[in-house]
Amino acid sequence: MAIEIKEVKDRTGFKDFVDVQFNIYKGNSYWVPPLKKDEIKALQSEFNPAYRFCKAKFWTAYKDGKCVGRIGGIINNMYNEKTNTKIGRFSRTEFIDDNEVSKALFATSEKWLKEQGMTQIQGPLGFTNLDHQGMLVEGFEHLPSAASEYHHSYYKDHLVRLGYEKEVDWIEFRLFLEGIPEKAKRGAEIVTKRSQLTVKSFTKSSELQAYGNQLFEILNESFKDLFSVVHLDEEMIKYYIKRYLMLLNPEFVKLVFDNEEKLVAFIVGLPSLSEGLQKANGSLFPFGWYHLNKALKHPKVIDLMLTGILPKYQAKGVTAILFYELHKVMEKYGVTEMETTGIFETNQKVIQNWKNYENIQHKRKRCWKKAL
Repeated sequence: MAIEIKEVKDRTGFKDFVDVQFNIYKGNSYWVPPLKKDEIKALQSEFNPAYRFCKAKFWTAYKDGKCVGRIGGIINNMYNEKTNTKIGRFSRTEFIDDNEVSKALFATSEKWLKEQGMTQIQGPLGFTNLDHQGMLVEGFEHLPSAASEYHHSYYKDHLVRLGYEKEVDWIEFRLFLEGIPEKAKRGAEIVTKRSQLTVKSFTKSSELQAYGNQLFEILNESFKDLFSVVHLDEEMIKYYIKRYLMLLNPEFVKLVFDNEEKLVAFIVGLPSLSEGLQKANGSLFPFGWYHLNKALKHPKVIDLMLTGILPKYQAKGVTAILFYELHKVMEKYGVTEMETTGIFETNQKVIQNWKNYENIQHKRKRCWKKAL
């Protein structure tokens, strides 16, 4: 039977778009499901302010009357203006192991992007770099963080068959932190004293919220030259604070200030929600919130979500302070393992941060590209 492609336009379409991944990964012990309501809202212009500078369309694929795949097409006009390019993005692609399904989905997204004047397609990428990005190509036997991605191993074979090639890879690490290395402690103390820095810690989310805008300003400044990154304005910052702040345990967030009490660096760790999200199975209610709250209060693994340092401080060893402070909280909770999110494989400065700790590089995500 022929593959039928439908543009997502109504409630039923959005439901199928989000639900299809639950069928594709059914029984997979490594896939971490999203919260369905959050996913649907992220796709809609009335909830997602990224539509002010992005165009997007989403499609689902059907075979024998059953939804068997999905794909999105996104044009981030702000990024194209910044880079003087005409690049479209494919996003949130999922599909069964059927060449006709993947071929029909990508042909649909490519056709629309080409009609909009794009000359290249990249992905998987989202609206911004804080959205879903990257396709897992190595490490299928490891549980990802809630902020990372998981895909079946056959996905990469379909992309190659469709003419896609590598644009850039992100790599991920698992750190094993048995006790605080004396070298790490001593280095943090030296940098703190030399640069006249102070660290603020938090016990309540309300205390942390007051610094939300400043934190994202540092993120904008420290990430501005990275691949796929666009400047996040006040409305986007409010959107991400509202979306993610409720999921933080504030004890695992550390802010560093200079002697004029200006924020210069931050680190955000998050008790791993992966197993909690698996138990929630897409919904906070009736029991999903219980599982997530338990994960936040009784962590087994910490996910390293974000680190940002103002450029003028990036060569002054501030990273040593951030990791030392986060490590102290992990030790308090008895946590000995930390999962990183994606780091560009070429970013040796960040990768060198793990040299003081036992670690494995166990996962790899890829952004693919193709000329249109």
